Amino acid sequence: MTRKERFEYIISYFQKNQPEPETELVYSNPYELIVAVILSAQCTDKRVNMITPEFFKAFPDPQTLEVATPEAVYDVIKSCSYPNNKARNLIGMARVLNNEFNGILPDHVKELQTLPGVGRKTANVIASVVFKQPAMPVDTHVFRVSARLGLTYRAKTTLEAEKQLVKHIPEKLIPLAHHWLILHGRYVCKARKPHCDKCDFKSHCRYYQKKVNQ
Repeated sequence: MTRKERFEYIISYFQKNQPEPETELVYSNPYELIVAVILSAQCTDKRVNMITPEFFKAFPDPQTLEVATPEAVYDVIKSCSYPNNKARNLIGMARVLNNEFNGILPDHVKELQTLPGVGRKTANVIASVVFKQPAMPVDTHVFRVSARLGLTYRAKTTLEAEKQLVKHIPEKLIPLAHHWLILHGRYVCKARKPHCDKCDFKSHCRYYQKKVNQ
């Protein structure tokens, strides 16, 4: 089976069964999404969604957040992972957003990465979800699932995986593919105990084929 056949089968399946996948982070505007994505680093979306309602009451916009103290932000987000670093990054993000971009999120990945706490993955999430650009955020779920399925081959870094994925996925489907792979990794192709028995990709999955042939 060629990689092209794998991509075609998996994309066709998702288009039929999950035509409109969305992020599980709860947000109502671009500012809220970038805060949620920064908070989600090494933290579950479920936990982030428990934190953000109180956060947005206290810091409803980047102008309010910019003048907050790290201690005040920490107090709201302390139940997430690495709250000290994230508190500093969130304030720094708001400061740069206000001073360099007039409080409006830029739509370019490189400009987004100038914001504290925003790496390539986070920038790609914003570009994909907010601006519907063909950006492919690669987190641990996407990296694992794409490797297991055989969509990527010997990718050693998330950037290598990203380049391989965007090369083979139609541009208009890249924003959807990001969610497809994340959700599949979150609920089916789990890290420690993948639910291969519940997966419809067994016939096209390199990981499963290798597993049954051992």
